[in-house]
Amino acid sequence: MKKNWYAAFQIAAVYVGTVVGAGFATGREIVEFFSRFGFVGFISILLSGYLLIVLGSKLMRIAAQINAVSYQELNIHLFGKWAGRGINIIMLFMLLGVSAVMLSGAGAVFEEQLGLTKTLGVFITIFLSFLVMMVGTKGLFAVNSFVVPIMICFSLMLMGISIKQTDFMEHLLYIPHAVDGWKSVLAPFSYTALNLALAQAVLVPIANEIKDDWTIKWGGILGGIALTLILVSSHLTLITLPNLEIYEIPMAIIMKQVAPFFYWVFVLVIYGEIFTSVIGNVFGLDRQIKQLITIPTYISISGIFIVSYIISLVDYGELLSILYPLFGYISLIFFILLWMKPYNKTAK
Repeated sequence: MKKNWYAAFQIAAVYVGTVVGAGFATGREIVEFFSRFGFVGFISILLSGYLLIVLGSKLMRIAAQINAVSYQELNIHLFGKWAGRGINIIMLFMLLGVSAVMLSGAGAVFEEQLGLTKTLGVFITIFLSFLVMMVGTKGLFAVNSFVVPIMICFSLMLMGISIKQTDFMEHLLYIPHAVDGWKSVLAPFSYTALNLALAQAVLVPIANEIKDDWTIKWGGILGGIALTLILVSSHLTLITLPNLEIYEIPMAIIMKQVAPFFYWVFVLVIYGEIFTSVIGNVFGLDRQIKQLITIPTYISISGIFIVSYIISLVDYGELLSILYPLFGYISLIFFILLWMKPYNKTAK
C-alpha cells in the first residue's frame, strides 16, 4: 500500500483547524480549562493531548469503517438508533452555539485588537465563510493547510520567548487557589470530549471521502500531536501573563508585549483560525441539515449564519465561559462511548 503522507497532513491540518477555533486561538479557551489552574492545568494538558491523539484517530477510522457520511450516522453507531437521534439533536444545538462563539470571537478580534466594531467583524466573517463554503471540502482543506502551520510556528515562537524569562519556572510550578479547583480534574476529559464531539461534524465526512485507513490513522495522530504542541506552548506562554483571566484575547496581548513587530501578523493568524472553525462548524451543520431536508446549500448556510449571528450578540468572553464548559460536560457521554467502542482493524 502506498503511504500518502500529503493526504495525512491534510487531514491533520483539518483536525487542528477545526479544534483550534476562537477560544483556542485567542487563548481564552485554554485559560478557562487549564492555565488558570497553574501547574495542575499543565498536567491536564498532557493528558488531553494523549486523548486527542488516540481518540481523534479512532473517531475517524470508525467513521470510515462504517461509511458514515455525517456525524449523525457515527452517533447512531455509538449510542444506538433512538439515543443516537437524541444526541444528534443536542449536537445540532451545540454546533450552532459554538458557531456563535466563533462569530463573536471574530467580532472580538475586530473590536479589541483593531479598534473596529464587533458587528463589522462578524459580517466580514460571514461573507468570507459563505464564499469558502460554496467551494466545499477543497476550500476547507486549502484554508486549513495554509493557516495551521503558521499558527504552530507562532505558538512555538511565543513559548521560546516566554521560557527565557528569569521567573518562568516560578510561573510554571505555581498552583493558584481556585474556588472551582475541582474542575481541573475533569478538564482534560471535558475539554477532549467537547472538541471531539464538535470536530466530528467535520472529521466524519472528511474520513468518509478519504477512506484509506492508514492515511486516516496517521492524519489523526499527526493532528493530535500538533494540537498537543499548540496546547503546551500556549499554556507556557499564557502563565506568564498577570491577571490572564481578564482578557478576551490574552495571546494577542502577550504578542503585543513581547514581539510587537509580529503583532499584526499574529492577529491575522488568530482571525484565520477562528475563520477555519466557523467554516468547519457550518460545513458539519450543512451536512446534517441536508440529511433531514432537501435544500440548496446557499439557503441552509444562510439560515445557519442568521441563527449564529443572533446568538453571537452576547459578549464573547461570557458566551465562551458559559457554553464551552457546559457543552464539555454534555459531551462526556460521547467521549466514554467512543473510548469503549472497539475498532475492528481487520475490517479494512
